[in-house]
Amino acid sequence: MGIESEVLAEQVQALLARVDELESRAAMRDLVSDYCIGFDCHDWDRFIAIWHEDAVWAVGAPFGDFVGHEGIREAVFEVLYPAWRETHHLTTNLRIDFSDADHALGSCDVDCMGASPDGVVQMVGATYKDTFERRDGSWKIARRDVQMHYFNPMPGVEMSPP
Repeated sequence: MGIESEVLAEQVQALLARVDELESRAAMRDLVSDYCIGFDCHDWDRFIAIWHEDAVWAVGAPFGDFVGHEGIREAVFEVLYPAWRETHHLTTNLRIDFSDADHALGSCDVDCMGASPDGVVQMVGATYKDTFERRDGSWKIARRDVQMHYFNPMPGVEMSPP
């Protein structure tokens, strides 16, 4: 192989690595969105699909930390859904940093408005710190740490259709 062929091969490999990173970033953005959509719409299949089987969801106070699909199922159906009549999550400022082609750390901010079963509206602000891993060709969340900034009732606010 001549020098020109070697240079071309290196350029092709660099281009493939850049395309892979772009596709990976898109997959991670979808995971972050599917968390919100899956949880808010009570779409269990969408929600659980974002997590690796051994994932850790470190929600922290006042709800707790949960391990694996069974722990996440417990969190959703026995802790969180009973505490909320409805929720509306909005995530923004997603930043992704790769440590290698199959591992990345992500950070995004979330605002969540929800209503308890008795209609008390709460506003939650937090930052999600994600550990993304690609296993067997599929990106999923291996760990999500939730850093709460505020969790406040909003007296006099009602969540109702216009």
